[in-house]
Amino acid sequence: MTIVTPAQAGVSLEDLLAAKELRARRQTDWLTQFSQPLISLTLVTPGPVKDSVAWRGVMREALQQAEVMLRQHGWPVLKQEVFWLPTGAEAFWGVKHSAPEVKAATVALEQSHALGRLWDFDVICPQAGVVGRRSLDNASRRCLVCDGPAHACARSRKHPLPEVMTKVEALIDSWHRTL
Repeated sequence: MTIVTPAQAGVSLEDLLAAKELRARRQTDWLTQFSQPLISLTLVTPGPVKDSVAWRGVMREALQQAEVMLRQHGWPVLKQEVFWLPTGAEAFWGVKHSAPEVKAATVALEQSHALGRLWDFDVICPQAGVVGRRSLDNASRRCLVCDGPAHACARSRKHPLPEVMTKVEALIDSWHRTL
């Protein structure tokens, strides 16, 4: 069984907010530096622990699959960087290609891979900002537990954290069994 929550303490809300601010600054810097679309990858990590052996494995698979996708499309990568943080791993790619097409490819990746529901690929256009799923006529993210709209379930805290964690662990365990 995968243990997503190791014995160490989780991160605080203040830590998460500071990491989000730093990520936004990095994103702005990259968009300014390259004037090209940016892929920003984080993980959907419910609970207080955002960095563990299991989460690092999920991130490594996301990184590998993203690299394959970018190579298959032949899109030039201007720069790529991974940040292994206590608040959760993050990765950036500066890509010289149309942001809506890059977003469509990342959505397809999230929807086709066994771990894709745990990956959050944002694509940011230097001119138009974040390219959302809805701009591509894609449905919003689905809840891991009930398959309803994820934002609504998260906002209302519809599902207890242990139930969400059990679903996440089952997803990761199922993927490991296929290797």
